[in-house]
Amino acid sequence: MGEDLSQEFITFLVNFLVLFPRMCATQEALRTKECCPTWEGDGSACGASSGRGTCEDVVVSAQPDGPQYPFSGLDDREKWPLVFYNRTCQCTENFMGFNCGDCMFGYFGENCNERRESLRRNIFHLSRAERIKLVSYLNLAKQTISRDYVVVTGTYREMQNGTNPMFAEVSVYDVFVWMHYYVSRNALLGGPGNVWTDVDFGHWAPAFLPWHRAYLLHWEHEIRKLTGDMSFTTPYWDWRDAQGCDVCTDELMGDRSTQDPSLISPGSVFSSWRVLCSQAQDYSARGVLCDATEEGPLRRNPGNHNRNLVERLPTSDDVEFTLSLTNYDTGPMDRSANMSFRNTLEGFGDPQTGLGNSSRLGMHAALHVYMNGSMSSVQGSANDPIFLLHHAFVDCLYEQWLRRHRPSPNQYPESNAPIGHNSEYHMAPFLPLHRNQDFFISSKDLGYEYTHLLDASELTYECLCKSFFLIILLFFSSPLIEFCP
Repeated sequence: MGEDLSQEFITFLVNFLVLFPRMCATQEALRTKECCPTWEGDGSACGASSGRGTCEDVVVSAQPDGPQYPFSGLDDREKWPLVFYNRTCQCTENFMGFNCGDCMFGYFGENCNERRESLRRNIFHLSRAERIKLVSYLNLAKQTISRDYVVVTGTYREMQNGTNPMFAEVSVYDVFVWMHYYVSRNALLGGPGNVWTDVDFGHWAPAFLPWHRAYLLHWEHEIRKLTGDMSFTTPYWDWRDAQGCDVCTDELMGDRSTQDPSLISPGSVFSSWRVLCSQAQDYSARGVLCDATEEGPLRRNPGNHNRNLVERLPTSDDVEFTLSLTNYDTGPMDRSANMSFRNTLEGFGDPQTGLGNSSRLGMHAALHVYMNGSMSSVQGSANDPIFLLHHAFVDCLYEQWLRRHRPSPNQYPESNAPIGHNSEYHMAPFLPLHRNQDFFISSKDLGYEYTHLLDASELTYECLCKSFFLIILLFFSSPLIEFCP
């Protein structure tokens, strides 16, 4: 919408912030650099009258960054979120959100004092009805304009230091597409073609796993808000030893079109999806940000990729070797890191030797390249809904490593990581503010679990009952219909 965005248009009161809330996308908010909206529950800024939080100065870490980004004061993501805001809500107890109107992950209820654990499941263990619901929720998010958030389409300098707000409204789903683009985009140094490519505030360095963990948690929260289904969780695709794109069926993420193998089958709702923020080279050539307009159909051509870059999908042996690495990150903590769990899981460390700067990509990165379409561009990859299933399993492996090795908090680097990745750095472009170290903890501390990680002793009575029923049925060929409730 750019400069036509009016004060009246952005006066919706929202409950939770992932990006720029409409209440903070105004000339006044940008001029004062304050994003402390009122909580509708009591009409006070940050819910202060109810003890939910207060409006406070943002404190950023002074720890030095690594040498990969040799600039200062050129990119809006530096020392996030100070370019846009230097005062935000700081919430107390179990409250969270841009106005402290929501609950921390894993807490529910009016007073955020109900602790519940959600369960992320293998997508192939969902019932047919659950699969239909998943696809319908995804499509609903894609077709519904976000009531709560807008996305930025210009730099702060282009906004004339906030006097000319440049924001666009997008769908609930595309808010997250934009998020992933914005965190990974090149740094604009001024003018066409003048960009710095060796920078990424959410990839290629230690924050890769914590950032995507926060991303998925916010995604789940938005789907719950949109649908009213508070039990919704993101399923995962266990791609170990897969021989192809198992989830590429019209029942799930869409089959291949018979007319054009790079498009989605017309039998899938995803064939109608349009992508945005997918033309990174064009943005760099013009020296601009993505303007959040549609850029064509969702594309995917799994398996017809560059085999010199990715030989095959990851195997169980690749996964086990990666999980065996004891150091979270090493050396320069970038794509060259050797024997680094993070770098190997991300795909730049060889999953057989652990050596960085591998000539072939593995693990997480291999899946992106294999999809050979919208998902194969880092900045535009979240356009494909497979992105969510894929990263849920990557997060599951991250959780498995955390439980196996039980790292101390100081294993996460406090300083000298690439810009955006030190432990106390605020994750861009999240508001409310999260530090990278906040998500270097167990998923159970954040209110969720994976069926992949449950021991048999932790399975529910229902699951055990059904399993035993199948064994009885197999060996005795007796229906035993009434054995399980």
